[in-house]
Amino acid sequence: MALNTTPHTSPRVPNAAAETSRRWRDWALLGGLLLLVALGLAGLAAATGWAETWEALMSLTGANLALLLLLSLVNYAARCLRWHLFATRLGLATALLQNSRHFLGGFAMSVTPGRVGELIRMRWLRRETGWSFERTAPLVLVDRAADLAAMALLLALALALSTTGMTGGVPVVIAALGAAIVVTRPPLLYRAAGIGHALTARRLPRHFARMRRASQSLRAFSSPETLILAGVLGLLGWLAEGYAFHLLLVWLGAEIDMWRAIGIFVFATLAGGLTGAPGGLGGAEAAMVALLALDGVPLETALPATLVIRVTTLWFAVLIGLLVFPAAEHRSRIAQNALEN
Repeated sequence: MALNTTPHTSPRVPNAAAETSRRWRDWALLGGLLLLVALGLAGLAAATGWAETWEALMSLTGANLALLLLLSLVNYAARCLRWHLFATRLGLATALLQNSRHFLGGFAMSVTPGRVGELIRMRWLRRETGWSFERTAPLVLVDRAADLAAMALLLALALALSTTGMTGGVPVVIAALGAAIVVTRPPLLYRAAGIGHALTARRLPRHFARMRRASQSLRAFSSPETLILAGVLGLLGWLAEGYAFHLLLVWLGAEIDMWRAIGIFVFATLAGGLTGAPGGLGGAEAAMVALLALDGVPLETALPATLVIRVTTLWFAVLIGLLVFPAAEHRSRIAQNALEN
């Protein structure tokens, strides 16, 4: 954000006011989005019948919910190890516990606008290592790309192995894999920055310059061993949550094969991300209910299945993040003070 340099005025006051206004706008947007999602799910439940929806929810046991949460933990643990792998390859002198604290603590901001969770992780790294945002940006970039690649490959497997077929997911697979390839291949990302600079009539030189610098740093992650290990960890993590969705549907009485359920879960998650909404709110739920309905799953099953899987994946991650966040913030401040002194 550019400073206001008009003579005889303080540049900080307008910026502070604008920043406060922007934050209130972001939180108002998030609150409105949550309200719309709640009203939409409530409307579907009312149309389907509250009794049927409630009965489906009550049919789940404590053991069922515990297993769903355990499979979500498998996802978080696998992706946490992948974050540590990337941090090590980038050259950060951070330990596994330290990287785990950063990664999990960032989940607290999963449903905030503007990917604040990723910015928080970069801030903690800056405090504890002295590395600037530009030096740690490739870590965030490659982590996002690794998620895209893993989910695209998983969706491709679902397309191939599902007994009912999922041809509608082909464009999503191509788009996700394409984005992941561009982001993880330094020469391609460098050229993409140049093309973007030209298409925007050179109006954002700093942004594309940073993109070019990030592309050079991505070479640290381009070794086959790193990419293979990161791919295995990503596939394992997202497969665990997809399998949890399959188990949930079976427990609720839906007749659906495993790969079909995994494909619907991954497709809906990607669709939610494409909306740009924090945490994929609204888009993921709508896609999940719609795809289940198209597959013949009744609404009285699709609705509680969507609600439960979102609670045990997205909102469970937010809860973990909220528990880890205070410790991560505290330790980063201590480390910052130590570096400054």
